[in-house]
Amino acid sequence: MKYNAIDPNLFIENRKRFAASLKPNSIAIFVSNDIMPTNADGSMGFVQNSDLFYLTGVDQEETILLIYPDAKNNSHKEVLFVRETNETIAIWEGAKLNQSEATKVSGIKTVLWSNNFDTFLKGLIFQAEHVYLNSNEHSRRYIDIETAEMRFNKGIMAKFPLHKYERSAPLMHKLRAIKSSYEVELIQQACNITEKGFRRLLGFVKPGVMEYEIEAELVHEFVRNRSRGFAYGPIIASGFNACVLHYVDNNKECKAGDVILLDVAAEYANYASDLTRCVPVSGKFTPRQKQVYNAVLRVMKAATAMLTVGNTIPEYHKAVGSLMEKELVDLGLITMDDIKNQSPEWPAYKKYFMHGTSHFLGLDVHDVGDFNRKLEAGMVFTCEPGIYIREENLGIRLENDILVSEKGPVDLMKNIPLEAEEIEALMKDNKLESLLS
Repeated sequence: MKYNAIDPNLFIENRKRFAASLKPNSIAIFVSNDIMPTNADGSMGFVQNSDLFYLTGVDQEETILLIYPDAKNNSHKEVLFVRETNETIAIWEGAKLNQSEATKVSGIKTVLWSNNFDTFLKGLIFQAEHVYLNSNEHSRRYIDIETAEMRFNKGIMAKFPLHKYERSAPLMHKLRAIKSSYEVELIQQACNITEKGFRRLLGFVKPGVMEYEIEAELVHEFVRNRSRGFAYGPIIASGFNACVLHYVDNNKECKAGDVILLDVAAEYANYASDLTRCVPVSGKFTPRQKQVYNAVLRVMKAATAMLTVGNTIPEYHKAVGSLMEKELVDLGLITMDDIKNQSPEWPAYKKYFMHGTSHFLGLDVHDVGDFNRKLEAGMVFTCEPGIYIREENLGIRLENDILVSEKGPVDLMKNIPLEAEEIEALMKDNKLESLLS
C-alpha cells in the first residue's frame, strides 16, 4: 500500500465497539472483496471491503475476520484469516502479509491461513446461537453482479441452515457514522492531499487546456502524496458540462470565458475526501458568474453553520432549501409566483438546485449512516450546494468536508482556496510565476 502504517489501536477499538453490539453467544464473519476481472487475463485494482478494513486494517484479498466474543477459548474470540503466501506469490504478485505482519496491522493475535477457515468454522459454529453476516445495505446500492460477500453468505446459510442469522450492516452503519480521532486524521490527510492537487491546477488552467489534462495533473499530485488516486470518478466539467451532475467524460476543451466545475478529491488509506471548486478558464469570473458563485458561497457558509449536534439532515435540507430559494429569486431565476404555486414534492428551487446538500463521508465517499439520526459529534458530512443554469452554460457547486463537534462545525478543507477573489488572485500569481520561471 502507498499509505503509511496506521495505528492498530483504531481497528482494536472498532472491534471492541462492534463486539459489544452483538447478541449473546454470537459469531460475526466478514469477508474481503473480489479482485474484479476485466478481459482476457486482466483485472481491476483491488479495493477492500470497507467494513472489513474498518475492523482489521488488512488491505488484501482472500481475507476473513471471525469475531466470537463469548468463545470459551480466548484465542477464538477474534480470528483473522489471510491468504497463505509463498515464494512464488512473492515473485509474481509481491509479498503478502504473513501471520505476524497481519497481527501487527490488525492487533489480532490469532491469525490463520484462509484455506483453514472452513475446518475452523465447523469446530466453532455449533457452539454459537446467532451468526451475523454482512452485506451492502447502502440506500443507493445498485449491484447486479454477485459479490464475494453474497457468495459467502449464501454458502454459510446453506451449510448451517438451523442457526439464527442476523445482519451486521445496521450495527456497522451506526458505528461507522461516528469517526474516531484516528479516522478524522486519515480523512484530514486525504483533504490535505486534495488541497495540493487543487493548488497545482491554479497555474495550469487556461483557454485551450483539455479537461483530461486537468485530470492528469490531479492524479499526478495525488499519487505522489501516497494516495491511490481519486476517491471517486473525477468530474472535470467546463461550460455546459457543469450542468450535468455526474459528468465524467472529461474530454472537452476548456474555452475562454467558461467556468470549470471540479468535483475531484483524493483518497488516503481507503478514507475519502470530497471537494468541489469552480474556476474561470480565463482566470477571472464575469460579473454574472461571480454573482452566481457568491450566491452559492453564501448558502454553503450558512449550511455549514447548521451542521451541529442535535440537528437532523431532513430538517437541515429543508432549511438549506429556503436559503437557496431566496438566492434564486435575487438572481432572477425564479419568482415569488413560482414559489407560491410550487409543488411541495418538488419546490421551485429544485429547477436549479436538484440534489441534496450533504451526505456522510468516511471509508466511502457516500458513507453509511442513518439520515434520520440526530447529528452527533464525530460525524463527517460534505456540504455542497449548487446552482445549475443550463440556459447560461453555467454550473456552480462548492463543497467542503465538515466534522460535527461539540464546539461546532470543523471545516476539514478550510485551507483550500474558496473565495472567488482568492481563486482569481492565485490563478494570476501562478501564471505570472510560471512565465518568469
